[in-house]
Amino acid sequence: FFLRDFGFAMQLKLNRIMNVLDNLYPAPPVPLNSVNDFTFLVSVVLSAQTTDGKVNEVTDILFKHATTPDEMAKLEPAFVESIIKTVGLAPKKSNYIVNLSKELVEKFDSKIPSSLDQLVTLPGVGRKTASVIMSQVFGVPSFAVDTHVHRLAIRWGISKETKNVNKVQQDLCDFFPMESWNKVNCFLSLRSMIT
Repeated sequence: FFLRDFGFAMQLKLNRIMNVLDNLYPAPPVPLNSVNDFTFLVSVVLSAQTTDGKVNEVTDILFKHATTPDEMAKLEPAFVESIIKTVGLAPKKSNYIVNLSKELVEKFDSKIPSSLDQLVTLPGVGRKTASVIMSQVFGVPSFAVDTHVHRLAIRWGISKETKNVNKVQQDLCDFFPMESWNKVNCFLSLRSMIT
């Protein structure tokens, strides 16, 4: 991985991180259950401030009722909330899920938009969620910086930024080669959950 144009010490750090992560996670799995791109989007929206395990528990039930934007848009937010009530911010998230489903039906022909700018217009979809979708659904190199990834970036000396996640995202993008971003982001998310 001797690819980047920065100091020798940082290059050694990059090589070491990539080697360790490759050995620990040769093929990092996406930890959220889904049956299609739409259900993956729903799972990612639900994952904010909640464990992936808890999201998988509630989506096992939710996806028995709806797996498409058309089906989800027909559900009442109160019904969705009754299923996802154990997930943090359930009242807000149930509204987000139903309303983003309606917007997908009305504005995007029931398809997930393939641009970050369009994704962030959907209810409940911020930059982090949009980055995950761009990476995992569309294969566009991206870094989604959550609390865990942010913490690792600081711990490993990749970023010194303690408040601005957009700056941390830029630091990660500057440090890792673009062709590795999607895989490294999965690595970091998995690694951060166990450290």
